[in-house]
Amino acid sequence: MPQNLQFTIDFLEALRFNNNKTWFDENRKRYEQARAAFEALVSDIIQNFAPVEDLGKTAAKDCMFRINRDVRFSKDKTPYKLNMGALIGSGGRKTTERSYYLNIEPGNSFIAGGVYAPLPEHLKAIRETIALDNGKKLTNIVNHTDFKRYFGAMEGEVLKTAPKGYAADHPAIDLLKRKQFLASHKLDDADVLKEDFAAHFITVSAALKPFERYFNDITGASL
Repeated sequence: MPQNLQFTIDFLEALRFNNNKTWFDENRKRYEQARAAFEALVSDIIQNFAPVEDLGKTAAKDCMFRINRDVRFSKDKTPYKLNMGALIGSGGRKTTERSYYLNIEPGNSFIAGGVYAPLPEHLKAIRETIALDNGKKLTNIVNHTDFKRYFGAMEGEVLKTAPKGYAADHPAIDLLKRKQFLASHKLDDADVLKEDFAAHFITVSAALKPFERYFNDITGASL
């Protein structure tokens, strides 16, 4: 299915400089056109995602996040997000299984996955699993040619010292010090606007799958 994501990029770029309800209401038709293009992209991905994951009856609307920001506990009271995002997985954005995140934003688009904000018990279980084999399985995953091609290296917050219960000279200390285990494939606007972008997303997701599966097998949920 063809999509014209230029509508999406142009709208989000304009929103960056006009992040207020008055402007948004005056440009609601532009927003609807931009969102429709993004929804068409997500639908295209879902319809062709079987080689990576079985998404069952998941629909594009299940995967897409609202553009409205939750400003209740934020000092930043601007009402709208400057991106359109979708979580591709069985059950969409409410999935409890491994998933693949798509972010469309002028100058800051990316495909990502991994462990962003683990519960303490999940982080404990991940560290215990890493310690059992000195991080060999996870290291093999992030050193795989496909992972390195699309993601380079693992990203995320790292402790300055060894976590409690682990020696500073543990063979896997660099992995054990991690608080986040993230993979991110950066995209420029030209990448997003290519006709085969949906296919590219699927290819990148296939490369991400072993990384997602590793953490899902430990925690039983996407994080």
